[in-house]
This record gives sequence, structure tokens and C-alpha cells, in this order.
Amino acid sequence: MIHKETMNKFPFRQVSILPNSIAKEPTFTKPSVSVNLETRNWNPIPIPHRTIPEPKGQDLDFVNVVNSHLIHSDWAKLDSLANGLTAFRVKHILLKIQKDYVLSLEFFNWVGTHKPTSHTLETHSMILHILTKYRKFKSAESILRKILVPGSIDLPPKLFEAILYSYRLCDSSPRVFDSLFKTFAHMKKFRNATDTFCRMKDYGFYPTVESCNAYVSSLLDLHRADVALAFYREMRRCRISPNVYTLNMVMCAYCRVGKLENAVEVLEKMESMGFSPTIVSYNTLIAGHCDKGLLSSAVKFKNLMVKNGLHPNVVTFNTLIDGFCKQGKLPEANRIFSEMKALNVAPNIVTYNTMINGYGQAGNSEMGSRLFEEMSRDRVSADILTYNGLILGLCKEGNTKKAAYLVKELDRKNFVPNASTFSALVGGQCVRKNSDRAFLLYKSMVRSGYHPDEHTFKMLLSSFCNNRDFDGAVEVLKEMFERNFVPDSGILYDLCLGLKRCGKEKWVELLCTEMEARRLIPQGFDMAKMICCVEENDNSTV
Repeated sequence: MIHKETMNKFPFRQVSILPNSIAKEPTFTKPSVSVNLETRNWNPIPIPHRTIPEPKGQDLDFVNVVNSHLIHSDWAKLDSLANGLTAFRVKHILLKIQKDYVLSLEFFNWVGTHKPTSHTLETHSMILHILTKYRKFKSAESILRKILVPGSIDLPPKLFEAILYSYRLCDSSPRVFDSLFKTFAHMKKFRNATDTFCRMKDYGFYPTVESCNAYVSSLLDLHRADVALAFYREMRRCRISPNVYTLNMVMCAYCRVGKLENAVEVLEKMESMGFSPTIVSYNTLIAGHCDKGLLSSAVKFKNLMVKNGLHPNVVTFNTLIDGFCKQGKLPEANRIFSEMKALNVAPNIVTYNTMINGYGQAGNSEMGSRLFEEMSRDRVSADILTYNGLILGLCKEGNTKKAAYLVKELDRKNFVPNASTFSALVGGQCVRKNSDRAFLLYKSMVRSGYHPDEHTFKMLLSSFCNNRDFDGAVEVLKEMFERNFVPDSGILYDLCLGLKRCGKEKWVELLCTEMEARRLIPQGFDMAKMICCVEENDNSTV
């Protein structure tokens, strides 16, 4: 979850950056500026300068002796001086050797090993200045992570202050703030990243596009496309020029929030912004249209990619195959599969699993087996998902014996059955009208630590009702209540009528009362009417 304070940085407001139809997105509230990334001409707050007293007496002698040993790499003599280290002395030694970033880092690490109490936020900020000034960003981020992982809530703002106040002292580079922002982004500390971004702007510093990309990428990883779009707006307002990676992620964000037209507009604007769309650009749009079931549009983008001189890759074909399989359009999926092989794009495990599962959902175990044999010939190793697709196809046909054989094969392959495996097996027994056996498999599934989904319960409940085993159906319904699943209204109606015909009208009332108490009444189910029918049946019996 993103902290509430982070969200407050992104109020909804119209800002025209791309075409007007794209402009209605959340943005930061800071004013727009237009200059170089490292310094701005909008009157930023002056960078404060905090000096430290010069060393005198024993402190000065200690600093000079340690500096001499460091220059001569005499670490044995340094070890004997470790007890004399203080934060004050460490800071002055770092200032003396700061032009040698290798020696500075060695000394910093040595202090951390021999006298860690001598390190403060100020000594950490100094080594960060030294490393970033010499463009050793990975080393700087490693140090930042070590500080921030176990840190308290108030540490990030204090760290920013320490870096800020020692900035001029170390004659630093603006990239030190960029490293801080990027580290927060990589660590998915979005509130801290946002606060750092805003404070950087106050002092006239802006992050690089690479760091902004890291922030946007982390937001997308956590499914916060709305915030990612808001941040992109702020990037444009601040004239931080995006690159093709930024624009690809923006298209992805638009696709995730369902604004496909906006995503397409970004692609169309790429060339005028000085970029050429990449395979990722087209794959993003293909995936977005497939997710919405717009398969013909997805295929058009694949064709457009080819027209513009780009070759579809395995991700392109896998995405299209998955889209067609999810809609049950297996002939179309098979056509894409054949095209893929004709273009010498080798199918991978994802390709085969998608196709096998698609045929499994359709109950076509023969085609699933053929694909399994093909992937074996192509030396593509199967996994648990492959077997789940095969088992599903067999179970859909009611061929539970062969499915059981495949389950045994899982042990030989060291594959562990998962929730999908159990769900398929439950479905197979339901197809064969073995409700009790299906329920036992369900129990085994729960004991194995897997959570049944709504589809599994629907199969069980329907099977018991079709077999007129209403006692068993009630047991399934109780399991559903315990897991807060809402039953299907049609199946529930059949169950209640069945109970009524069996003379168990009171059970209907109890079930309805339980559903009401748990707020699990399905949409379209008239509970009052059902109870009324039960009561009328009671009166007529009397």
C-alpha cells in the first residue's frame, strides 16, 4: 500500500502535456519550470552550508597520522589506532582523502568494521558525496540501502538534511540526490521517494530520467498505474525529458487503467518526440488490447509492427495466443502458433502451456497430448502448469483414470500439485457425478494448504444438486460461508427447492439467515420470496 501522504502529492488536475484527450490525469502540485535538469532558474532555495570546526591538538595529530597510513596503505598500523576513532575525526579524514574515492570507500568500510559507533549520518553523507561525484552510483546505492533497511520512520528526512548540509562542504554533485531518490524507488518506499523528489525541486535539483523510470517501474510493479501516470505528468511539467522506456511504461499504465486510446496516442506521438517505437512498445499495446478482448486490434498492431520493420518476438506471439485461448478461439490461437513457427520464432514453455491449457479448458485432451509430445521433441521442459493443462483436459472429458496416472507422474518428476491440479481433479469427479469423491479431493486440497476458488465450489455445489444429494450440497455451502464465497444464485435456488421437496424447509431458513448475517446473499436471489415459499409450504402441510 502507498502511504496516504504519498497520495496527497498527486491531486487530480488537468495539465495539457500530450493531446487534450490525455490531459485529465492526476499531477503533482509544484509549479512548472523550464531549464536544465541540474539547476533551475525559478529562484530555488539557496543550498545551506554547514561548516565543521577545524581539528586541533590531539584531533589534528590523529587525523594527520591516519592520513599518512592511508596514503601508504599501512592498514596494520591503522588497526592499532581504531580505538581512537570518533565521528569528528572520521569526517576530517574523509575530507582529506575525498579525491581518492577508492581509498575513501576502503576507509569508510574499515571504520564500519573496527569502530562502527564512529559512523553518523554525516559520515555516511560524506561518502555518498564522494562516490556520486565520481559516478560510483551502485556503491552509493548499496550504502544507502544499508542505512535505510533497518532505519526508523524519521530517518529519511534526517538523511536528506545531512546530505544537504554537507553538499557544499564536499563540493558535491547533484547526482547525490538523484541516487537517494532512485534508491527509494528501487526499495519501493514511495512516500519517501515522493518527498525526496519534492524537496529536490525546492533546491533546484531534479532526478535523471533513469531514476524517474525506476520510480515509474516500481509503481507499475505494485499495480499503481494511476500514480505512475500522475508522476509522468509531473515529469513533463518539470521538463524532465522522457526516453523510450518512459513512454513504453506510460503506455502500459494507460492500458492498465483501461485507456487504450490514450496509450495508442502515446505511440503515435513517439516519432514527433524523437523516438522510434520498439518491440516493447507494440507488445505493450498488443497486451492491452488482448486484456480487453479486442483481439482484431491486437493483431493489427502486430501487423503494424512488421510494416514498420520490427520482427514480432516470442512475447508478441505468446500474448496473442493467450488472448485467443482465453476467449476459447482455439483455431485462431493455433493459426498464430503456426505463424510463429513459420517465422522461426521458437515456442517456449509459456507458449506450450498456454496452448495446452487452452485445449484443456475446451476438453480436448488429444490436442493437448499432441502439443506435449511436440514440446518434448523440441526439448522444451514441462513444468507443473503443463501437467495441469493435460490433467484439466482429461478431467473435462471425465477420463479420471488417465488424469490420476498423470498425477502419479508428478511425483516422479518432483512436481508438487497445486490448487489448479486439485481443482481439475475435483472437476473430473464432478463430470463423472462422483460428488463424494470430489468432496474428498476438495478436503485433500485444503489439507495440502491450497485455497479453493469460486469455480471449484461452483462445480461441487452443482454436482451435489444434480445428484439430488442436498445434504452434501449444504456441507459445501457451509465451507463456502467459512471462506466468504457468495454462492451462484441459480444453483442456490435449486438447492433450496430440493431441500423443500425433501421436507427440510427449516434448513432453507437457517441457510438464508446465515447468508444474511455474513452478507453473502447472491445478486438476483430473492431471499424473502424463498422463505415465504417455505412458510407457505409449512402451512399447507399442517
